[in-house]
Amino acid sequence: MRKIIFGILGILALSLPAAHAQNAFEQSGLVGKLEAPETITDPAKWPKSFKEAPMLAALVKEGKLPPVESRVPSEPMVVKPLRSIGTYGGTWRRGFLGPGDGENGNRIRAGDKLLYWNDAGTEVAPQAARGFELSADGKRTLLFLRKGMKWSDGAPFTADDFVFWFTDMYTNKDLAPVPAPELSINGKPGRIVKVDESTVAFEFDEPYFLFPRLLAGDTQVGGGQSRLQSDGRELGLYAPAHYLKRYLPKNSSVEALTAEAKAAGYENWVQYFRYKSDWRLNRDVPTIAAWKMVQPINTQAWVLERNPFYYAVDTAGNQLPYIDKVQLTLAENPEVINLRAIAGEYDYQERFIDLAKLPVFLENAERGGYKVQLDPGFNGSDSQIYVNMSYRQDAEVRKWLQKVEFRRALALGIDRSQLNEAFWLGLGVVSTPMPSDMIPESPGGEYRTLWATLDVKKSNAMLDQIGLTKKDSEGYRLRTDNGQRLRFQIDVAQTLTPTWPQQAEMIVQQWKKIGIYADTKLFERSLFYTRIRNDDHQLTIFSNNGSESLFLYPNPVLSVDPTSSQGGAAIAKWWSSNGAVGIPPEEPSMLKAFDMLRSAGSIPEGQRNDLAKDIWRLVVDQVWTIGLVGLSPSYMGTRVVNAKLENVPGRVCTSQHCRTPWSARPDQWYYK
Repeated sequence: MRKIIFGILGILALSLPAAHAQNAFEQSGLVGKLEAPETITDPAKWPKSFKEAPMLAALVKEGKLPPVESRVPSEPMVVKPLRSIGTYGGTWRRGFLGPGDGENGNRIRAGDKLLYWNDAGTEVAPQAARGFELSADGKRTLLFLRKGMKWSDGAPFTADDFVFWFTDMYTNKDLAPVPAPELSINGKPGRIVKVDESTVAFEFDEPYFLFPRLLAGDTQVGGGQSRLQSDGRELGLYAPAHYLKRYLPKNSSVEALTAEAKAAGYENWVQYFRYKSDWRLNRDVPTIAAWKMVQPINTQAWVLERNPFYYAVDTAGNQLPYIDKVQLTLAENPEVINLRAIAGEYDYQERFIDLAKLPVFLENAERGGYKVQLDPGFNGSDSQIYVNMSYRQDAEVRKWLQKVEFRRALALGIDRSQLNEAFWLGLGVVSTPMPSDMIPESPGGEYRTLWATLDVKKSNAMLDQIGLTKKDSEGYRLRTDNGQRLRFQIDVAQTLTPTWPQQAEMIVQQWKKIGIYADTKLFERSLFYTRIRNDDHQLTIFSNNGSESLFLYPNPVLSVDPTSSQGGAAIAKWWSSNGAVGIPPEEPSMLKAFDMLRSAGSIPEGQRNDLAKDIWRLVVDQVWTIGLVGLSPSYMGTRVVNAKLENVPGRVCTSQHCRTPWSARPDQWYYK
């Protein structure tokens, strides 16, 4: 069976030119069509009465919950399920890797995002908010909330929750010392204004045509419910004022809150407030998402349970979600998650699933009671090498990382075809970081392969020309400051793609032919990002997923997020603070790219694509990141789905802003 599967995949790979290799996946029969449930926006077509899950009906009967009619908003989100009206019940089984894997749950709860996307991830659509309006001059965006909407504890969800977030949390430097770059345009900060109970205005002094898309994207302002990070980063645009306000000194006192914090095991009121605002750890903080946490992330099983006040219903009036619970079971590493998925222990798992194991998944699908679905991505590099452009721990290493000829030589010394065969079954596309030619932002042409083809002879010549001529007895190049071996390290996170450590090791072996010594080191995800924030890393391996929507998620291309910018946290601090802190990039070409990025917000949508192409040309030519292989389902695009799970799309958008698995709309899934 496995030989047959490998043969089919091999024939598909050989039958197509590399630029269209993603079609091989589509011809495999494992790729369906992009689809999603329909949202009914005409109130005349909304249901006139509502029904609820049996577990909630029992609580209503006991007097512990109000009737469903008073829990559902007067302006609900009405969803026509993808294929059929569902039935209530069941637990969605899934795997996670521990407290550092919080993003796993964020994506499940993405129903708390105010705006979202259509099935292809190209057009903004209503979600928790019923709509938005952008003024003709681009300076004001109105967000319309759903009248009668409530938090999971039954308290009203209103414009006051946005004003509270802005005035009491975001502008409090103890809680959020670093401003969100998306709330400024051309260095000028915006404002949040309450128009009425269900209308919020975002006002700016200059045109900001990009802002509604940022609200829907994977950005600090588009992240859904506010969650204060331990690093001080602020995510979201709203918070439950009725619950959190008592934990602020202005409503109590620093002394009283500090005493309460220490009694709870925290050093000060800031740490305590962050805990209280974090839905992953604090089961008492209200939410508007489909499921509410009942067992925290720092346990063996991270458990979420249906939100009785969720704002969405189906066309028959059934309050969503259909599924009772979500249980994420702790796994030691991605390999364990893959083994459990092969055994049929998960109902829907795309995170950490290894594309290279596709034949094994197909061979065991019937026995495990699941099916396999593939979602090819549009990002150029499912794996790429990030160069830390603000590394300062070693002056000699920094000198070479800053030199474009050195970066180009590293890129030419990589055999991407070998990587493709070993980890993509030969079906990926050897590529620079540039997105698919189908994406309007892509410059196309030669930029797919510029500095991305194996040329050991040219690479060695370039390294000689820049002064790295001396080698040791094993053929490795020597430092120019002390004559010792020049050493580099590739940091790898224990994260989404299980084969990243092996990919990095293969590159290390390939670089021997150009005299470059490197080793790899695997880090737990939280520690990995601690190193990123401190600029302790030199090189990393990760995906550039999401960068195909460049102005929504530029971080894999240009460092804009101080907490996760593998290209340089100091540069990201400079960017996000408008130069108040951090260090600007030294290369004029990177400064030019940042200037173009900053100007994008004021440009109407139709004109932004040309700007994106210019940025991509610089990114590819200057090799701030080294593209490897992409345009495949390897990055969260290989889905293992319980055969009894209904209303699951045949294909979903896997881009960063689409927040898979939420792009498959799990609130309308149900079990047969």
